Amino acid sequence: MKNLFFASLLLFAFSSIANAQQLKSPEGKFVMEFSLQNDGTPTYNLKYKNKEVVKTSKLGLELKDDKKSLLNDFTITDSKTTTFDETWKPVWGEVDQIRNHYNELAVTLNQKETDRQIVIRFRLFDDGLGFRYEFPTQKNLTYFVIKEERTQFAMAGDHTAFWIPGDYDTQEYDYTKSKLSEIRGLSEKAFTANVSQKNFSPTGVQTSLMLKTSDGIYINLHEAALINYSCMHLNLNDKNMIFESWLTPDAKGDKGYMQAPSHSPWRTIMVSDDAREILASKMTLNLNDPSKIDDTSWIKPVKYVGVWWEMITGKSSWSYTNDFPTVQLGVSDFSKAKPSGTHGANNANVKKYIDFAAANGFDAVLVEGWNEGWEDWFGHSKDYVFDFVTPYPDFDVKGLHEYAKSKGIKMIMHHETSGSVRNYERHMDKAYQFMKDNGYDAVKSGYVGDILPRGENHYDQWIVNHYQYAIEKAADYKIMVNAHEAVRPTGICRTYPNLIGNEAARGTEYQAFGGSKPNHVTVLPFTRLIGGPMDYTPGIFEMDISKMNPDNKSHVNSTIANQLALYVTMYSPLQMAADTPGNYNRFPDAFQFIKDVAVDWSESKYIEAEPGDFITVARKAKGTNNWFVGNVNGETSRTSNINFIFLEKGKKYTATIYADAKDAHYKTNPQAYTIKKIAVTNKSKLSQLSVPGGGYAISIIENK
Repeated sequence: MKNLFFASLLLFAFSSIANAQQLKSPEGKFVMEFSLQNDGTPTYNLKYKNKEVVKTSKLGLELKDDKKSLLNDFTITDSKTTTFDETWKPVWGEVDQIRNHYNELAVTLNQKETDRQIVIRFRLFDDGLGFRYEFPTQKNLTYFVIKEERTQFAMAGDHTAFWIPGDYDTQEYDYTKSKLSEIRGLSEKAFTANVSQKNFSPTGVQTSLMLKTSDGIYINLHEAALINYSCMHLNLNDKNMIFESWLTPDAKGDKGYMQAPSHSPWRTIMVSDDAREILASKMTLNLNDPSKIDDTSWIKPVKYVGVWWEMITGKSSWSYTNDFPTVQLGVSDFSKAKPSGTHGANNANVKKYIDFAAANGFDAVLVEGWNEGWEDWFGHSKDYVFDFVTPYPDFDVKGLHEYAKSKGIKMIMHHETSGSVRNYERHMDKAYQFMKDNGYDAVKSGYVGDILPRGENHYDQWIVNHYQYAIEKAADYKIMVNAHEAVRPTGICRTYPNLIGNEAARGTEYQAFGGSKPNHVTVLPFTRLIGGPMDYTPGIFEMDISKMNPDNKSHVNSTIANQLALYVTMYSPLQMAADTPGNYNRFPDAFQFIKDVAVDWSESKYIEAEPGDFITVARKAKGTNNWFVGNVNGETSRTSNINFIFLEKGKKYTATIYADAKDAHYKTNPQAYTIKKIAVTNKSKLSQLSVPGGGYAISIIENK
């Protein structure tokens, strides 16, 4: 491993001009300047290829019940520069090695009146800037409460943005594309109904925020390493186009309880004139600490099926009976209850999924609704809602585990908390031990509904700490975690690679809740996936949901070819074939791609990309010489042109192309596709039609 660390002054990367400090990126494309205003207010600005992308912006924190906040009256008492260059190997990922190369400036500031010190640390990479606040051990700053972080991101124009409304409890929105100046007028329409939500401003938006300037510069604003701190939103002053950080408050309205020594998460700004470089950036991961799990041999990518989609569509239910209007765990006797006849997590049904997984080369089966309590689990502010160890009478935990094991299949546990995090922590050790005793190595956790304790929000500091506690506790039991409705990821999967998936965005389930925009999947890799992989649950083949449930008139706004492509474009080490076995059996030739596609990669090439319009990705399956390509398209039909230069020179391959038929359309003809095989080499080229809401998928297998 190359690992160079110099603590000396880097003249090529740093200069001091009066009260200003300047930092350059390793290749020199970026220049960041830090300075103090006349009143001692810290500021920074950022240029990319001599273009101003972030104008002079203020830094600082407003404190609660404190005579003086950490906003101004500072002097520079020290500044240190370093460079860092290493190559590290992720446990799983889009690539098998990642370079972490940056130049760093750490500025120590002293507040004259209070004699308090803070450090603002900047790391400038070749793909963008990360910076954070640090609070060293000192006499005059020990315990303090953040009223608001006042970090600014001053934009240089009225850029085009891909945004969802600022919300303390959910990210499950369709994205809106608009000018910054149009956010206020569109905010109310963008704020669509959810089971738990709390909007705070008509110009508030969430990160990861994707922007594009009028002259073709792509800017992404986000955060990295969100630990023991509140999740950051952005609030726009649309008169001068300045974003300012807006932290998620707790039940008391406070935004962070801090104890020095400590630090904030990194605030990140990715910039490029090539959209593909935003998708390929590993800056978020690089700003997180290396893995704290020494032995990672038990952490393995997973391709799975599950008893889930039939519930989401309303064909089956999570609950076992209609006899109990309320449930008291340990009191309600389910052995005497009449089964509803719609319960999905029954032994016979689960065995069908296990058989299907085994016959088609999958790794695991997820089962939801297996445990007592689903009859009244939602909407009652119920604390003791689940115990995570007591199955319904028709779910034989031990028997199904043994059956799955005999077929070479693992089972994935489901822990829905109904937002009652205290109850989950109360049962967590016993629940995780129950999993290990019964052969479960992975859990899908959920946080649907308002948080308990009452008044807390999904993204405040206290609840962020709960999510982290769950990940670390799971690591103690060698359990992989896929958290739904939790805070959006910020690269923590580098430090805790047992976090193999998150939801934290509008996933496939919304296609059964009225549908999502057909270009949704061309935006998510530029936004939600910047912080880590998403359990998007792709692979839906029946787009007319009424065929699953006559009472559900929803339509999946996608073609089958688009659904196949998602396994490549929506990177995740955890991939679900989300539809039912019956629907896959209707289209066995298209299903072949899902069976073949890898879930772990050694190389990834972003071939073409434009947020909201199209993405084409090629990935090399780890440990092989085989490649897979995915293209997802937005609302306008287009021809995608790619070449196969990424293939090994001198080798011959067979490419199987799964594509939209000429008359395919996400709304009117979504199941029309073609499959053809062609011989390719690294000199081959391809022009391929992608219809509205469509795309294509290609498996490229080396000829032996």
